[in-house]
Amino acid sequence: MNKEFSFWRFAQEQPDANAVVGPDGQLWSRGELLRECNRIAHALRQMGLKKGDTVSALMPNCIEYLALNLAVTQIGMYLVPVNWHLTAPEIAYILKDSETRAFFCHERVSDTASKAAEEAGMPLENCVAIGRIDGFVDYQRLMREQPDSMPEERSGGLVRNYTSGTTGNPKAVVRPTLDLDPETLATNMASMLLLFGIKPEDNNVHYCGSPLYHTGVMVWSINSLHLGHSVVLCDKWDARAMLEAIQRYRVTTSHMVPTQFTRLLKLPDSVKAQYDASSTRHMIHAAAPCPPEVKRAMIEWWGNSIFEYYAATEGGGTLVTPEEWLQFPGTVGKPWPGADVRIIDDHGEDCPVGEKGSVYMLMSDHSRFQYKGDDSKTEKSQLGNYFTAGDVGYVNEEGYLFLCDRKIDMIISGGANIYPAEIENVLILHPAVEDCAVFGIPNSDWGEEVKAVIQPVSGVEVGDPLRAEIMQFCTERLAKMKLPRSIDFLEELPRDPNGKLYKKYLRDPYWENSERAI
Repeated sequence: MNKEFSFWRFAQEQPDANAVVGPDGQLWSRGELLRECNRIAHALRQMGLKKGDTVSALMPNCIEYLALNLAVTQIGMYLVPVNWHLTAPEIAYILKDSETRAFFCHERVSDTASKAAEEAGMPLENCVAIGRIDGFVDYQRLMREQPDSMPEERSGGLVRNYTSGTTGNPKAVVRPTLDLDPETLATNMASMLLLFGIKPEDNNVHYCGSPLYHTGVMVWSINSLHLGHSVVLCDKWDARAMLEAIQRYRVTTSHMVPTQFTRLLKLPDSVKAQYDASSTRHMIHAAAPCPPEVKRAMIEWWGNSIFEYYAATEGGGTLVTPEEWLQFPGTVGKPWPGADVRIIDDHGEDCPVGEKGSVYMLMSDHSRFQYKGDDSKTEKSQLGNYFTAGDVGYVNEEGYLFLCDRKIDMIISGGANIYPAEIENVLILHPAVEDCAVFGIPNSDWGEEVKAVIQPVSGVEVGDPLRAEIMQFCTERLAKMKLPRSIDFLEELPRDPNGKLYKKYLRDPYWENSERAI
């Protein structure tokens, strides 16, 4: 497009158009959201913050979260979204490491927020609470004191995400500051959605069903606003509730994870038949490999609206349309324009077509990054102008990328490489399996053996008969060396609300007394 597009521009041109539906069903127009983000911008400057300063947010999904993003990114600051499931010391570490100057929180996490702010030494006059948190500034009162006019001296700001920190303290993914006006920067960032065939305005409605503290979730929600789409926010994802929202709001786009697909598909057919999902156009999924049978079933149900991309907080990536995927089942696509992928072996050399190795993606000038305060991690993750997120994969003759698993999760048993994702893709198809995880545990003869942990569907009786049934199911579909040597059952697997599985918490107890370092 020749014209720059951004939420701020759309909101000034059409202030009465719908912008956001909150988790409680409250509807805000573009004009209302614009005025709120302007008030926040004025409030931040009143607190003494200036261009280049950092604002952190510890909040569940709410309209104010999107307003905060729009405020920060129109006055040249950084927004650090913080996972509100973290402990107070973990949050305090991020506040100190990011040099946070203002801390926005929600009363639902009041105890954690208070402890984190105290440990980080945050001045209470710069700690803002939606709802009531003792000692914090009242958000509503603060907003009533601010003008709702566009702030002067606007400049583009950025979201600065922290990695999950599953192998140590989380690290900020830091990119060079871009000295651009907000509209130009928003246009550049939202142009990513155009690669999928998504158009500005065009009666699009985006459904946000995962926590906004996740990189992709925030990116797609904010960029939807920048393209003139409306956004429907969900506080806690539920399969049936999503179907209700799709039908009610005529949802066209969403950013999903495969776990959500499996839980939608496991709804009774009688429930699925009650809802019309024909409005869906671009239901994007990422974050984890999707079992081919699951994705095929979603395409059969929702039509050719299931798109996929492969990227990381650090950058990316590839994308695949449903039509391409049906031609090459299991692929995560080809590099999008300006991107590139290399498959590198353990000696730093390029692998031939079809051979598995570490997946490296090209860094553009915009996506070039470093891990704040960790030069070693930055160096280990990069090879020239390329970086890796730690995944193993291969490229076929046609140039399509296929992922096998994360390198850290690979099981080496008797010298053979076994990829847990391949086994998980089979297990999840069993009707009694709600969720599953596969990982390696110590074996004195083979080095490692395959362990499976299963979350059963509600109401299913667990025990040896179910184990035997699942083992038989796997035997018919997997080579002998890939079969689980043992199966455990858990009421719920340790996933975050965006579907990320913390396999480390399941695996580590088996290795505590082992010589292997995890």
